[in-house]
Amino acid sequence: MSPQPTKVVILFADICGSSALYDKYGDMLARQLVARCIDIMSSTIRQHQGELIKTIGDEIMCGFPSAEAAFYAACGLQIAVEADKLEDYDSMHIRVGLHIGDVIREAGDVHGDTVNVAAHITTITRASKIGTTQAVVDALPEPLRARTQQIHRTSIKGRQEQIDIYQINWNEDDTSRTRIGIPAFRKPQEGNRVLTLRYREQTFTVDTKQKMAMLGRDKKGSICVHSDFSSRQHARIELNFGKFTITDQSINGTHMRFMDGRMVSIKSETLVLHGAGQVSLGLTYAENPTELIQFAISTAVD
Repeated sequence: MSPQPTKVVILFADICGSSALYDKYGDMLARQLVARCIDIMSSTIRQHQGELIKTIGDEIMCGFPSAEAAFYAACGLQIAVEADKLEDYDSMHIRVGLHIGDVIREAGDVHGDTVNVAAHITTITRASKIGTTQAVVDALPEPLRARTQQIHRTSIKGRQEQIDIYQINWNEDDTSRTRIGIPAFRKPQEGNRVLTLRYREQTFTVDTKQKMAMLGRDKKGSICVHSDFSSRQHARIELNFGKFTITDQSINGTHMRFMDGRMVSIKSETLVLHGAGQVSLGLTYAENPTELIQFAISTAVD
């Protein structure tokens, strides 16, 4: 008899920039720092009656019986990790993503579309932030729903329609916003604009069909950069509400130089791209980076 689906909230928590830790501190110490963070997260999950399903390198996957329990656990994770400051080492930061739906339980693991969506949400969430979906927001009691805000839409592989992404304000005093200040329910005006990325022999296009590009050292990303200063999933570029935005989710920051000569650096922030220019992952232009990604925004010809 095949396993029956059960409804659960899947939560992923991922340590940001762990590759940079290994580069900076070496394998042994970096493993200890990552293990310490994993232990803190695991303890927090248990305190909130969550189920630690598995640990995947520098990431944990958990399950919760309700959106409310997952909400408080996600906030608790951020609070616990941010509070764990070690004087002689860089502070650790995590990103958290969650989604609710049916899963298949089998051999101590869970599978299904809900897991895939939760994993995707985590990948596109910024450092020290919590990302979630409309389904989770709808399942929250009103007081908690008021602590969420829609920030953008995203495409999920295998799905024709985009889904709305929300951010949970885990610190009740956190009124921070991205630099672009996207109104929550503005209808997108995307037209036929195209952003083309070029790096060495690699080319990738962001448009109304492919609305996101991931930049970094990950070979599975849209653009794989050969730089020790780049994180595995360093930054993402998205087409949202008619604008191309770049979001840094690294330790070393993302640096842009536009064709007009203006240079901008961001860290755990989002910025609107315009015209054409270059992107440097991890190194500022004062440090003379050589591994540069070229970008150009144009209008596609029908």
